[in-house]
Amino acid sequence: MTEPMTGTAAPRDNTAPAGDPPGRLPGASRENAVLRQVRDHGVYVAIGVLLLFNLLFTPNFATVGNLRLQLVQVVPVAIVALGMALVVATEGIDLSVGSVMAITAAIIPLYLGYGPWVAVGVGIAAGVVVGAFNGTMVAVFGIQPIIATLGVLVAGRALALVLADGRLVEIFDPSLQSLGNGTLGGVPVTVLIVAALAAVVGVAVRWSIFGRRLVAVGGNRTAARLAGLPVRRTLLVVYVASGALAALAGVVNTARLGASDPSFVGLLIELSAITAVVVGGTPLSGGRIRVVGTLLGALLMQLIAATVIQHDLPDSVARMIQAAIIVVAVYVQRDRGGA
Repeated sequence: MTEPMTGTAAPRDNTAPAGDPPGRLPGASRENAVLRQVRDHGVYVAIGVLLLFNLLFTPNFATVGNLRLQLVQVVPVAIVALGMALVVATEGIDLSVGSVMAITAAIIPLYLGYGPWVAVGVGIAAGVVVGAFNGTMVAVFGIQPIIATLGVLVAGRALALVLADGRLVEIFDPSLQSLGNGTLGGVPVTVLIVAALAAVVGVAVRWSIFGRRLVAVGGNRTAARLAGLPVRRTLLVVYVASGALAALAGVVNTARLGASDPSFVGLLIELSAITAVVVGGTPLSGGRIRVVGTLLGALLMQLIAATVIQHDLPDSVARMIQAAIIVVAVYVQRDRGGA
């Protein structure tokens, strides 16, 4: 948000550049103001430009079927990005989300004989366990988040392949099919799930004590600890939430595809989720979180991927664009001495 300007005028500096007349912000401040606007509203502009491009140059883009498909396909990234936003707000990162999705996908067929909801519950419980492990490594043992979760990224994917015996398993279950492909009032069930999760996360961040602690820990962890805030508990909760949401994304993905493929589910989704979070206005330096911006960032990632595919470009182009977006977003959000 734009910071309020003070009402006290500073004495004129005779060494200041002549190009900054009285009554106007210095050149550096003007640049920072522009970058703040890009940081806070750039995702809206990017989506608008991409939509306009597709409306003009992509055949059949504006059809109801295609727009519905884009919303359905963005669901896993949006769910993972909500959990990632909580972690990033504490100045952390969770690279294990894709592996958590794969573990969940591998577990569901193993427990499907006990009923679909038991299988779903066990899969989400596995995500909670992985999130608790990540949170313990970070909060209790002080391991850097990128190192702790990178190890789980590698080991988790291997565990998923072991659980699934390296095979793709088709799933024929009416309950899971209705979860992944059903509609309610003409709206896909998975989209409604994302809307409900976003509402819960938004209320928790904005109105709950947990949300205030989350922002405080991300803004200045040392000061939060000295103020008596439960820093370790807060960090543990956000990593557990990230693991649970990643597992739910694995459930949704498996239910929609009607198959469990741990070698593919969640592959590189951490890149899309981190990009969605950063582009949406949540800085990697922590201390702030934007829920709506995160969802729009996820939608932007989906539109980029869809545009690349519909124009017969390789998928690697979309990955390179996402990587470039991360670099630009981090540059825009970097610390400028409080300007």
